[in-house]
Amino acid sequence: MARKQAKRRKQKKAKMFAMPKIRIGRIVAPVVAVGIVVATYQLTMAMLDRTISSIEISGPFQRVTALQIEEAIGGQIDQGFVGADLDRIRAQIVTLPWIDQARVSRRWPSRISITVTEQVPAAIWGERALLNTRGDLFVSEARHIPAELPRLSGPDDSSAEVAMRYLEVRDQLIPLGLDLRRVHLDARGSWEMTLANGIEVRLGRRDVAERTGLFLDVVANIITGRAADIDYVDMRYGNGFTIGWKGGAKTPDADPQKDGQKMLASRGTE
Repeated sequence: MARKQAKRRKQKKAKMFAMPKIRIGRIVAPVVAVGIVVATYQLTMAMLDRTISSIEISGPFQRVTALQIEEAIGGQIDQGFVGADLDRIRAQIVTLPWIDQARVSRRWPSRISITVTEQVPAAIWGERALLNTRGDLFVSEARHIPAELPRLSGPDDSSAEVAMRYLEVRDQLIPLGLDLRRVHLDARGSWEMTLANGIEVRLGRRDVAERTGLFLDVVANIITGRAADIDYVDMRYGNGFTIGWKGGAKTPDADPQKDGQKMLASRGTE
């Protein structure tokens, strides 16, 4: 009796550790299918990745030539029609001086199309650097400096800030018939502007936004009427401004109750 019970226990243990039966076909079939897909993909890519037959480059080409662009991307073109990395090609193009943006695309069956946009200089930074319309420094040593561009200057890391203030003030002066010729920020944070008619505007380093607003709201209208008589405008006061007149010209009567205008004698500027 004991032998029968022991035999039954052994049979139960054998059943508990029995290995599951797996059909070989269930493993082989997916592997074969994946292999066929990969092989088909590689064969298709090999057939499509032909040598690039031509490069089409379009743009204004005032400062950059098509030959310069071809030379910059020569290594990538050798990779073939499909193998060529379009993002890398674009990155190499925009590193060229005077290139602002570039679009790169494939044109079936074996052509690469490139469209470039050149930088538009909006201001001179310092002595020979140029800023674009967004205030970005894109040329540090320009060979040709357009004489008609305004001049901006300041510490090395302040080009974007100075350009932003220039654009903001200029946009509000133009409707009044005035224009901005120069904006300077010194190392102490003091601002100065020069209008196209030669009038200097001193803003100082405190409350610059408020002083700029007062200049645009009140002083700009005075300048419009008597620009030939004015040498400078000093906005460095807590409650007003002064005007420096040429040749002893008189200050026009001002009624603070009427237009909020206050003219003060020179004292304690900053």
